[in-house]
Order: sequence, then C-alpha cells, then structure tokens
Amino acid sequence: MGVAPRPPRPATIPSNTVLSGTVPSSTVPSNTAPAVAADAFRRLMSAFPTGVAVVTTRDENDRPRGLTCTSLSSVTLVPPTLLVSLHSASGTLRALCGRRGFAVNLLHDRGRRAAEVFSSPGLDRFAEVCWRPAGLARLPWLAHDAFALAECRLTGTVEVGDHTLVLGEVVHVTQTSDVPLLYGLRSFASWLTDSPPPRPDPAPAPDGEGTAVGASWENPASGGEEEGAAWTADRRTR
Repeated sequence: MGVAPRPPRPATIPSNTVLSGTVPSSTVPSNTAPAVAADAFRRLMSAFPTGVAVVTTRDENDRPRGLTCTSLSSVTLVPPTLLVSLHSASGTLRALCGRRGFAVNLLHDRGRRAAEVFSSPGLDRFAEVCWRPAGLARLPWLAHDAFALAECRLTGTVEVGDHTLVLGEVVHVTQTSDVPLLYGLRSFASWLTDSPPPRPDPAPAPDGEGTAVGASWENPASGGEEEGAAWTADRRTR
C-alpha cells in the first residue's frame, strides 16, 4: 500500500525579507458592486477615532523629513511589526525607502500643533517644533510633542491605489507616561480616563536624558513634499 503524500506546507516569509509590489487581482469570484463614493468613505472613517502620529526619517542628504499620520496599525508581535499608510507621492516615503528605516512619534494631547504643522504644505516643519536625533539610527524625535517613539527597520512596501503600505520591524522603543492625542469626527481630542495612564517600566531615554522606556497627510500638488495619507479619509485632500 502506498503512502499518501503529505500536504504542502504554507509558504513563510523570513522576517528580514523586503516585500514590494501591488495587491494582485483575485481569480475567485467576488462582489461586483461598485465602490462607495469617496465622500461616504470619508464620513465612515471620520467616525473611527484614532491616535495621531508623526512619521519621521532622513533623506539622502541627512535632512529630516516627516508627516502626520493616523493610518497606523500593529501587524504582528513576532517579529514586532507595525504598518503605516503614506501617499505614494510623499517625499517622506521616498526618503524612508532610501534610508531603509523610519520612526513613529506618538503625540500626546499637547502635541496638536505638531500634528497640524506636519500636515501643512509649504512649511519648514522641523523649524516649527523641538526635535532631536534619537534611537539607534538617530532619527528625528519630536521631544516636546511625542510621548512615545518607535524606531523601525523597513521590511516591506505594498502599493494600494494612490497610497503605499509601509511595514516596519520595531527595533527600539522610547515611551513615557502621558495622555494620547486623538483625532476623529474631523477634530482633535484627548484620551479621557478615570485614572492616570499606567507608568511603563523605566529605561534609558534615546539620548540618555530624562525618563523613558524601551495616514499621513500631505499635498501632492505641492511637489509631493509631505502628505498625510491617513487623513485623506476624514479630511478633504487639498
């Protein structure tokens, strides 16, 4: 009697493999209904409040680049990976692909001005905020506006429509206790709680100072300088 062959194992992708490309069309029959109108989708996403982050990196000339992003999500714990969605015309996207790394600054509730600065075209953004190099790659940290910083190694990009999904493996974390800034219903808000946020275990700050623990939106018409992909779902794209 013959031995039945074993079913093939599912394909796995090593954590250090860089992915890139576009989402393939499925050969499986699917719903053929047309997509909803952009305004309806924008209203839907505006009703889903999220935290606010500023994605930062450096370009080929070592100049800081950054933009406001609310399209941020965790992907997997092993390896620790997060995802941000950036407009494909973004200068920050081009810079982080060249640098092969980026940082995610999570803003506290006093960081609203930084969120607005990094979503506005035509500004020298880093001249408007307090920042300094931090982490293993010395990427821009918005020291006065962010309560947490995640330094990421670029592991993959996938183009979807006019945006690019960016996958990053988190290699260093700095975090302090503070109240997160939120954005939803086309306005900013603070996280309200009956008790103060839990204090994380102490660890060295990125530059050795202080106590810490270890959708971007830009205007493509302005030359793709900086763009906020995440915010195009709940704010009109300028």
